[in-house]
Amino acid sequence: MEGHGAAAGVERVVLLALCVAGIWSAYIYQGVLQETVSTKLFGPDGKRFEHLSFLNLAQNVVCFVWSLIMIKLWSRSSSGGAPLWSYWSPSITNTIGPSMGIEALKYISYPAQVLAKSTKMIPVMLMGTLVYGIKYTIPEYICTFLVAGGVSSFALLKTSSKTISKLAHPNAPLGYGLCFLNLAFDGFTNATQDSIKARYPKTSAWDIMLGMNLWGSIYNVIYMFGWPHGSGYEAVRFCQEHPEAAWDILMYCLCGAVGQNFIFLTISRFGSLANTTITTTRKFVSIVVSSVISGNPLSQKQWASVVMVFSGLSLQIVLKWRNLQGTKKDKKRA
Repeated sequence: MEGHGAAAGVERVVLLALCVAGIWSAYIYQGVLQETVSTKLFGPDGKRFEHLSFLNLAQNVVCFVWSLIMIKLWSRSSSGGAPLWSYWSPSITNTIGPSMGIEALKYISYPAQVLAKSTKMIPVMLMGTLVYGIKYTIPEYICTFLVAGGVSSFALLKTSSKTISKLAHPNAPLGYGLCFLNLAFDGFTNATQDSIKARYPKTSAWDIMLGMNLWGSIYNVIYMFGWPHGSGYEAVRFCQEHPEAAWDILMYCLCGAVGQNFIFLTISRFGSLANTTITTTRKFVSIVVSSVISGNPLSQKQWASVVMVFSGLSLQIVLKWRNLQGTKKDKKRA
């Protein structure tokens, strides 16, 4: 029995390491590709790919096909799951939100975008305090202060001229504004998905992925191809003229699909808190990789802001781990 337990423990460690490697490699490389597509000058004519919303359409289509394949291969039965029509409303915000996040890369650097999108805890705490009267602990307020202070100081610090020269239309207030709107829409999307899962408990992660990406594909196709001069036609024409951009977009989408695979695996085997820990550390590594490989130099003061943000996020994770361990102990006593 002890040998069997040890073997099971080793198996869980190996599986966790695989999940970490899968999430990190898929999303860090996707971040590099996202930054490349948004800042690179393609072809001898040195043209930018301006239609960044096309990335969301391509991502929706690839993830829809991927989830359909996974359901056919692995799901035993889809009966009792949420009907496809139930995803129409969260898919609207899930279409608009990420589009705003990607569009922000025209106006701010990739590290700035990652930091801005790391502040999701702030609107959650504000809404909890103002609307529901929830009282938070002092360590939780310290987490919020570190994250908010770090992002604010990073935004106020001067960005290097080398980074600015790579942006299509440098405009920090607009870029950060788009990121925060992205977070607001994501909040509605996540809340609605939780509601769907509560109403239809047999709904699997693949079912949610299928429904969200199906409606997302429909909305994006209407938005980009719904009229004769829609931006989708220009995006396709650009990819035909610049195959290198088309390849980067395809790899971007495949990275997203593979990353979602490992996220779902992590949540199902180790819980959402483990997934939060992995994805938070991934964001920090993404900023480091962007600075080193993609040529986005950060000043010492900006690095201090980055460390400040991720110190707050790390403290938040530690608090959640402690609460989880305390809950487990209470259940054992009961």
